[in-house]
Amino acid sequence: MTNNETNESRNLICSRLSIARNRAGLSQSQVAAKLDLPRPSISEIEAGRRRVSAEELIKFSELYFVDLEWLAGKGENQVDPIRDELYLAARNAKGLKEEDIEKIIDLLTSLKSEGAK
Repeated sequence: MTNNETNESRNLICSRLSIARNRAGLSQSQVAAKLDLPRPSISEIEAGRRRVSAEELIKFSELYFVDLEWLAGKGENQVDPIRDELYLAARNAKGLKEEDIEKIIDLLTSLKSEGAK
């Protein structure tokens, strides 16, 4: 792999990390806290000024709910906008009562059943 290819690959990873973080609705500070990293590290990684380790890449993938291979620069954008919206809605549902969450799950199950007909 040439130096130019390495830089392109690194830039793609940095870009995808930023895209995935934004789609997950997280700030750099929130990501840093969840991954136990200093906040400037997230900024440096996304800007390409700091390399991301394989271990960190796995953690980002799990936190953002994105495919590790896509995050590593392989393949096309695998984002499903509906999945993104459901994920963000679920993240915002943390303050809901248990009974409200059950109603939402029942509604989704019902909608899925109707769609299968």
